[in-house]
Amino acid sequence: RFTVHQSGAGFCHLSQKSCFGPDVGMSALMTTLESRKRKAPEGSYTQRLFNDDSLLCSKLLEEAGELTEANNKEDIAGEAADVMYFTLVKCAKAGVKLSDVEKILDERALKVKRRKGDAKTSSEDKPLASDSKTEGSYVDQILPVPVAPTSEEKPLAGDSKEASVSVSQILPIHVEGCGDISLSCYALHSLSENNCLTLCRRPAQSSAEAVFDLVKPILQDVKKQGDKALLELTKKFDKATLLSPVLSSAQITGMIPDISDDVKHAIDVAWDNVYKFHYAQLQDAPLEVETAPGVVCSRHVRPIEKVGIYVPGGTAILPSTAIMLGVPAKVAGCNEIILATPPRQDGSISPEILYIAQKIGVSLILLAGGAQAVAAFAYGTQSVPKVDKICGPGNQFVTAAKLLVQNDTTHPVSIDMPAGPSEVMVVADSSASAVFVAADLLSQAEHGPDSQVVLLALSLSDEQLAAIVDQISQQLTALPRREVASKSIGKSFIVQVSSRGEALRFSNMYAPEHLIINTEDAASWLDGVKHAGSVFIGQYSPESCGDYASGTNHTLPTYGYARMYSGVSTSTFQKHITAQQLTAEGIWSIGDAVATLAAVEGLDAHRNAILLRQQAIAEH
Repeated sequence: RFTVHQSGAGFCHLSQKSCFGPDVGMSALMTTLESRKRKAPEGSYTQRLFNDDSLLCSKLLEEAGELTEANNKEDIAGEAADVMYFTLVKCAKAGVKLSDVEKILDERALKVKRRKGDAKTSSEDKPLASDSKTEGSYVDQILPVPVAPTSEEKPLAGDSKEASVSVSQILPIHVEGCGDISLSCYALHSLSENNCLTLCRRPAQSSAEAVFDLVKPILQDVKKQGDKALLELTKKFDKATLLSPVLSSAQITGMIPDISDDVKHAIDVAWDNVYKFHYAQLQDAPLEVETAPGVVCSRHVRPIEKVGIYVPGGTAILPSTAIMLGVPAKVAGCNEIILATPPRQDGSISPEILYIAQKIGVSLILLAGGAQAVAAFAYGTQSVPKVDKICGPGNQFVTAAKLLVQNDTTHPVSIDMPAGPSEVMVVADSSASAVFVAADLLSQAEHGPDSQVVLLALSLSDEQLAAIVDQISQQLTALPRREVASKSIGKSFIVQVSSRGEALRFSNMYAPEHLIINTEDAASWLDGVKHAGSVFIGQYSPESCGDYASGTNHTLPTYGYARMYSGVSTSTFQKHITAQQLTAEGIWSIGDAVATLAAVEGLDAHRNAILLRQQAIAEH
């Protein structure tokens, strides 16, 4: 067998590879990209792709993720084209020719080289049950902020999506030991409503269906096998071999937490402040109203009997979450409080969480995290009683598990809210310290790679923005968790606004978990805030205080759910029962209206319940 390989222009006398017209498809695209690599217009989109490794990497990951989610032929073809486009950009950037790729494909087709057909990592081996807000997700959920090509350059195939949101500038950030990342900056006045909605989409929301599909088998496993599944999943995900998935009340009481006096004092200070604020929220007196003569309606508060409080673990222990959940549950008077937290590899839990669990008076500690802990709360196991309500934050897998179990009508359970990866929005004007702004952004970015931070820059000059970015770079480089925080910053962005109205409009659309207002006269902004989990007013109100010891609760709605959910409070652990008591006078007061409406709805038994009473009263 003989194979002829063309070189140069090829065989055609017209200096083209084929006698049947100009080059097309991937070959033509590669030629165009190689040309643009040599002389792309200054500031053009393709030039940015060639010069910005993180942008190109983000686009490859984004388009590959969208290809996996495409279902019909048209979508698959479109997403495949996008993946090929950005793949060829990377090849052209590295000097790899299309012929180099084709040679490897030919070798594999002829079985010159063999490779395993397995995926590099199976879903079973990923840290699905690593539950903390600080943990990474099953895949690197990168949803880069869209960037539009400039007017100097006509978009190539694959560029079309990026025309949706225009970037005003890209601010590079150098992080020692982590390479370079960048923050995209947008001018709000140039964005449409749809552009704003695109920016409001959180990174961890990019593959919700995939997350649900991964969580469902874990829920079913625990539901069917109980303790056995818990022990197996804890060994698999947390690398801890346990004899029992729980610590009993007697075991908890008998343990002595090994913590310093300073840490114990800090926990006690935080506990006291959170207790004061949540005790002030307690409303245990019944509400009573006479709505009509002889008709008294009342509402009565009752604690939820059994609650499960979820305290994330993973790469960082979060004893503060144990305080934020345990205190209001205790104040509300819940009969049974079960705390779940993932164990360390030796099977123990952090002494700080143990100390708080003792202060709460929990009846049980479940040594499990992630979706399996949520499943144990929802369905119960041989060792874990089923609870009535599940409260607590976690990563996207914990959030997905909570959303799934609350819709399982065979085992009724409620949840506090969808509380996923952490987020913060900072509004800063020229009076704000660049040092403070950067510190506040990084305080949430270090939670995890799927966290997001947003800066609303109110009439800030380029120099003032540059000062903030410089501070982010300096402070980020010094952080022990800089690698995690860098990934979060890479998915975050800045929006330039020119007025308070613009800032509040975008903030209310985004509905952040945490909103920091670092402006002149910050307190006057509060009335304009419609949607936020918790607000931090003024330059001396960092979000960190709310996380630990100011007194407010740090378990708050994320993903924009602050539009319809509140954060955890004392009422989270309570329910209300309404009652009504009618006298004979009351039956006459509203009876005719009730009977008429029942007749309209065709519910004669309802109507008879009134008429028979009225008849009995009349006869006496």
